[in-house]
Amino acid sequence: MYIIQFIRGFCMALADSVPGVSGGTIAFLLGFYDQFISSIDDLIRGSLEKKKEALFFLVKLGIGWACGMILAVLILTSVFESHIYAISSMFIGFILFAIPIVVKEEKETLLSHTGSAFFVVIGAAVVCAITYFNPVSGGSSMNLEHLNVQLGIYVFAAGAVAISAMVLPGISGSTLLLIMGIYLPVINAIKDILHFDYSAFPTVFIFGCGVLIGIFSVVKIIRRALERFRAQTIYLIVGLMLGSIYAVIKGPETLEVPQAAMSFGTFQILFFLIGGLVIVGMQMLKGSREGI
Repeated sequence: MYIIQFIRGFCMALADSVPGVSGGTIAFLLGFYDQFISSIDDLIRGSLEKKKEALFFLVKLGIGWACGMILAVLILTSVFESHIYAISSMFIGFILFAIPIVVKEEKETLLSHTGSAFFVVIGAAVVCAITYFNPVSGGSSMNLEHLNVQLGIYVFAAGAVAISAMVLPGISGSTLLLIMGIYLPVINAIKDILHFDYSAFPTVFIFGCGVLIGIFSVVKIIRRALERFRAQTIYLIVGLMLGSIYAVIKGPETLEVPQAAMSFGTFQILFFLIGGLVIVGMQMLKGSREGI
C-alpha cells in the first residue's frame, strides 16, 4: 500500500509541475480524488482520529509528491523552452485523452443532470478569457529577481490561485502560472533553492504562503461542491479541461523569450500520442489496483 501511495503522489507531482493536466486530474483518474480532498479537509477541520488518519494518508502521498516534484524541477527548466512545442503537444494529449475517462467515470451522474451541461461552456470560457486577456501574453515572463510589494502580492495571489487549480481536476495550476507569466520564474526559483542558492528564497516563501492560504480556502469548497453539486462540478471540470487546451496552445507566447503560439505546423503528433498513452497507462494502473 505504501508503494501505491508513493506512485500516486509521484504522478500527481509530475502533472502539477507542468502546464496541462492538474495533479487533481491524476488523482481523479487513479480513483482516489474524493479520499484526497476529504483527507486535506479532515486534517484542517476533522476530529483528532480523523486528523491522524488523514495525516497518515497524506504523508505517504506527500513523500511521492515531493520526490516527483524535485525530479521534475531539476530537469524541467533545461528542456521546457528548447522543446516547448513537443512538450505542449504532450500536454494536449494528456488533456484530450483524460476528458473521455473523466466523463466515463461520472457517466451516471452526468446523464442524470444533462440540464447542467452548460457548465462546460462556463468552464471553458473562464480559462479562455483568462488566457486571452492575460497582460503577459505576447510578452515575456515576469522578472522576479527584484521583488517589490506589488510583485510580492502578485506572487502570493498566483500561489493561492495555482494550488486551487492543482487540487481541482481540471485546468492545471501550472497552466495558470504560465498564463500569468510566472511559471518559469517560480520553477527557476525552486531550482535555485535545490542548488543551495538562497537568493530566490523570498520568492519561494511568498509563493508558498499563497499556496497554504489557497489550499486551506478551496478544499472545503471543493468537497462541498462534489457532495452537493457533483454533476455541475464535473461539467465545470470538463469545461476547464477543454479551455486549458487553448491556454497550452498560447503558452509559448509567455516564455522568457516569447515564441509563436502552437500551430498545426508545430504540433507534434508523436508527443501527443505519448501524452495519451501516459493517461491510458494511469487508468490501467487504477484498474489493476481495483482488481487486487
